[in-house]
Amino acid sequence: MPRSVNNVASRARRKKILKAAKGYYGKRKNVYTVAKNIVEKGHTYRFVGRKLKKRDYRTLWIARINAACREEGMSYSQFMGKLSAKGIDLNRKVLADMAMNEPDTFKNLVAEVK
Repeated sequence: MPRSVNNVASRARRKKILKAAKGYYGKRKNVYTVAKNIVEKGHTYRFVGRKLKKRDYRTLWIARINAACREEGMSYSQFMGKLSAKGIDLNRKVLADMAMNEPDTFKNLVAEVK
């Protein structure tokens, strides 16, 4: 009895990898064995990138809050310490958004904390 190979499934598997490698340079986009390795590496970068994005945004929020606080004559660490002492529970994302889009409200918040 001849060996049965499922060509449809194998081709679909290869096409899926090559489709994911679309836009890569040279052999990376059209040679299956090369593309497979590069796509796999891309998936690891994608996983790591999701974790790094959270860190990057937190850093951005802190920088924005710090810049807005310094205009009011207070450092970021002093501001955050006094916020928690007053029992005001606003996260950094909200504070950064307030500092960027509603500077008057942020000034009032800093004045209240002082």
